[in-house]
Amino acid sequence: MTAAIEGQPCIVLVDAYAAVRSLVLTFRAQGCSIVRVQSTRDVPYVYRAAPFVPDDFIADIVHDGDLAATAQAVAAFDPVAVISGGEIGVEFADLLAERLGLPGNGTALSAARRDKHLMVEAVRAAGLRAARQLRATDAEELAAFHRGIGGRVVVKPPRSAGSQGVFFCDTPEESVAAFQALVGADDVFSQRNEAAVAQEYLPGTEYMVNTVSRDGRHHVCDVWRTSRVSANGVVDLCDALSLIDSESRAMEPLAEYTFQVLDALGIRHGPAHVEIRMTPDGPCLVEVGARIAGGGIPACAGLGIGESQLEWTVDAYLRPERFHARAGTPYQVRRYSAIAGMISPVKGVLSAYRGIEEIEGLESFHTLVTPVKPGQEIRRTVDDLTYPVIVTLLHDLEEVVQRDLNTIRHLDGAAFYVLDGETRP
Repeated sequence: MTAAIEGQPCIVLVDAYAAVRSLVLTFRAQGCSIVRVQSTRDVPYVYRAAPFVPDDFIADIVHDGDLAATAQAVAAFDPVAVISGGEIGVEFADLLAERLGLPGNGTALSAARRDKHLMVEAVRAAGLRAARQLRATDAEELAAFHRGIGGRVVVKPPRSAGSQGVFFCDTPEESVAAFQALVGADDVFSQRNEAAVAQEYLPGTEYMVNTVSRDGRHHVCDVWRTSRVSANGVVDLCDALSLIDSESRAMEPLAEYTFQVLDALGIRHGPAHVEIRMTPDGPCLVEVGARIAGGGIPACAGLGIGESQLEWTVDAYLRPERFHARAGTPYQVRRYSAIAGMISPVKGVLSAYRGIEEIEGLESFHTLVTPVKPGQEIRRTVDDLTYPVIVTLLHDLEEVVQRDLNTIRHLDGAAFYVLDGETRP
């Protein structure tokens, strides 16, 4: 751990794992000291491969169940803000901020900011468009719900993330099978699923709207259009995100609905990641994360716009007057950016990728990372956690980025992956 420096504002980040290190470093670059609080005794499954960098923090406090003791330990650093570093930390960050009298979202709606069923019900209660749904604890009740919907149903864990455990079900029997697979199993945060959430499938393009709020005033930092494929038994698998112009026709209804959702869920302070389907009847919520976007999205937004949720979050907590002076100003795309995930159709031990050089030669190519490296086990891609290769594209022209996204999808497929025992041509 780094040593505390007198005079530096202290920020508390709850469950700041490696995935949000960019937020940690952005606050540190502004002269802040960072205290890390871990809300669970053990590191959740999804973070075990890359927990966090100890030297980023002046202290690491592991909550052992005694709220008073944890709050006292945190208060000793005289923090100016408590922020959730990720999905699992949302409720505890609310609790700590409220306990310490710091700007926060309160605890009255904390559960609705994490539980996907409560979330949608809170939105519905506010008079907004919301999916028909069921909190399923019984297979027969779920089958009856599916028959009543009469079409495709999405079955998912109540409190997971990264699209893990999401099933697209076309029959009541498929919904029941999904329910049986989920209930009693652990989600990505090593928490047991006591139920499943079943929702009507929402047709239309899905968008990701990233915001930051201060004192109930909301700002749209960046918006992404998702593209999807049917692969590996997943009907609706996201394969790419593309940054859209703030002048896009979809922006006004998306922003209006997003702000209403944030109000319905009591999100008055801090970042949020809102996933919305633009259905034929208008925007409809998929889910909300009351935390900064994951998946490298803020960094990619920064490349395209010049700033992202990272800088806006710093302003919201350290310079609220600057936040309020700028909030509502439409962002301007300087360069078009996109994030593409390769869709592995294979499983086994990876020997090599065939075609990486062609991707690196694309006109809009910016970076490429390989979560799965040669010699490691590769799985079929079924969610956000199983992309073996992630590519970032960046270019002045949107058309070039779109062409290169299409080329990446052309290069992907079984021939892209060489497994142990196979012969490379």
